[in-house]
Amino acid sequence: MSSESVTPLDTLIELMALPGPTGQEEPVLAWCRERWAVLGAEVQSTPIGNVVANVGGTGPRLLLQGHADEIGFVVRSIDSRGFVWLADAQGSNRAFHARYPVGQPALILARSGRIPGVFATPTGHILSTRDDRGAELPDTASTIFVDIGAESREEAEQMGVHVGAGVIWNPVTQRLGSRYIGKAIDNRATLALMTHVLMEVDTSELAYDLTLAATVQEEIGLVGAQSLGGTEAYDLAIAIDNGPIADYPGTELGDLPVRLGHGPTLVYKDAMVHYDRRIIERLLATARTSAIPVQQGVYPGFGSDGVALIRAGIPTALVAISTRYTHSPFEMGDVRDLEGALRLLTAFVTTPAEPLPLGPS
Repeated sequence: MSSESVTPLDTLIELMALPGPTGQEEPVLAWCRERWAVLGAEVQSTPIGNVVANVGGTGPRLLLQGHADEIGFVVRSIDSRGFVWLADAQGSNRAFHARYPVGQPALILARSGRIPGVFATPTGHILSTRDDRGAELPDTASTIFVDIGAESREEAEQMGVHVGAGVIWNPVTQRLGSRYIGKAIDNRATLALMTHVLMEVDTSELAYDLTLAATVQEEIGLVGAQSLGGTEAYDLAIAIDNGPIADYPGTELGDLPVRLGHGPTLVYKDAMVHYDRRIIERLLATARTSAIPVQQGVYPGFGSDGVALIRAGIPTALVAISTRYTHSPFEMGDVRDLEGALRLLTAFVTTPAEPLPLGPS
């Protein structure tokens, strides 16, 4: 598998441009199927849509996994004036906030195609006259809608809008020095990284029997990862995801001492599980040997597909790519973290390793 001049950030930006909210990940999955097959992997799709690609190699059976879906909404209703009302596409207990989508470009993924619009809410000139609201922006689903320029429900329906259609915020990706900003860095960064592992590592160099997986519906409950299989399929796994950090105003670095641009993070536990310390120690040893900067963290308000893999009986570590403003249209990453994670993963999969000793460390 030959390396190309394209960079991991080039690939990430290409993936970020694809629409793939929870439940409608197909454009992203199709990209993975095509690109990974071209790079020589044996690619299959599971009945629920996961893309699973065996790369080859000999040794313990290692799974690298990341999810394909991005934060989004679904059409809840269309009113008589043609405005589109939304429900959260994730878990029903997650309220989305007006400060995130309002004013962002919207894209409705209808059967007839992609319909542009804008996320909107009542203007301050109206709200300031209401004694019960003052001039504050609302923050509930009942006051955020999408304006597609239609003047009636019938016109909106003729354009192709229907209840259940996926909706995403759709800003243009930007660069600020070593930083990049946009939607769906969570978790297209992982798919870009796995693609570049394929590009940079020859099968003859692999110390593992390596498989990649792009899974569906992580954001609503780890659905795709739960179906990947247990210990009969893989000996160990590395889940890769974007991780929150606390290095900007309004956060406390002491609560989460992880910073942008200082390397990928090895996560010991999150809100749902403790990750496998045997694999973490191997990752740390790999980082030390290859002089790769890494961070270490505990994520009290976070969960990943690694939880589902562990529950399926697969010893799993979590490698997180530091990301500011997660689950927003202006997620921010740093190319140094992306490149460091790629170095770590390529070094890990090519470092000879014995099967994991039995039991937790």
